[in-house]
Amino acid sequence: MKSFNMPIGQYFPGDSLAHRLDPRAKMLLVFLFAISLFAIVNFLGFALVFLLLAGIILFSGLPRSWIIRGLRPIRYILIFAFLMHVFFTSSGRILFSFGPLTVVDQGLVNGLVTSFRLILLILGTSLLTLTTTPIEITDGLEYLFRPLKVIRLPAHELAMMMTIALRFIPILLIEAERIMKAQMARGADFESGNLVRRAGNFVPLLIPLFVSVFRRADELALAMDSRCYRGAENRTRMRSLEMTTSDITAVAVAVLILIAVSILGRP
Repeated sequence: MKSFNMPIGQYFPGDSLAHRLDPRAKMLLVFLFAISLFAIVNFLGFALVFLLLAGIILFSGLPRSWIIRGLRPIRYILIFAFLMHVFFTSSGRILFSFGPLTVVDQGLVNGLVTSFRLILLILGTSLLTLTTTPIEITDGLEYLFRPLKVIRLPAHELAMMMTIALRFIPILLIEAERIMKAQMARGADFESGNLVRRAGNFVPLLIPLFVSVFRRADELALAMDSRCYRGAENRTRMRSLEMTTSDITAVAVAVLILIAVSILGRP
């Protein structure tokens, strides 16, 4: 049985520049990175972005196996997005027809562009969670959400909820894998049969998984309450976030690179 483990929400310890960079700077760069991806429409731009991400992964010392595992859960989304563009794009030169479906060259291009965009987006966001601890993510999000206090939105609580949700992704996947192995040891079959039957076989997995989710949520609430957690009220930090010259320089260089790549990625 294939493992559910994936790097989303996990942190890989290290001492690279990507690890030491201020979390606010990394979140800003990820946001700008996502915007630049939607400005790129040719394969030269995607190739340059891939080389940029590959260089960051190499110099950050991140395990390539973790990066590859992060792409496995979206493989069906990639296939679906690609096929939607291939079979439902009508403009362009007709390559061949298959019954009522017609494949045109522009559909293939649009499908590949969408797939590359999703892959690079997942890789870029995975770098954020792999090089940033959950506490740093919480502090960074809280700082970025501070302007929302003007309209009386709880910045700290929003940041905490987002961080807890992100942190629980790998935990729940590991829990689902543990339950599946326990049920398979008792004769359950999750891998044989057609797609409908396999989907139906996963129904008995949902009840114990939901019970585990609520149990963990209750334990987390009790732990926070026993430590007198009261949100942002009178809260102090062990380490305050401070933007250094290295952070500002790294952000400036990265922004210039993203602008150049976006320009080269235009038609």
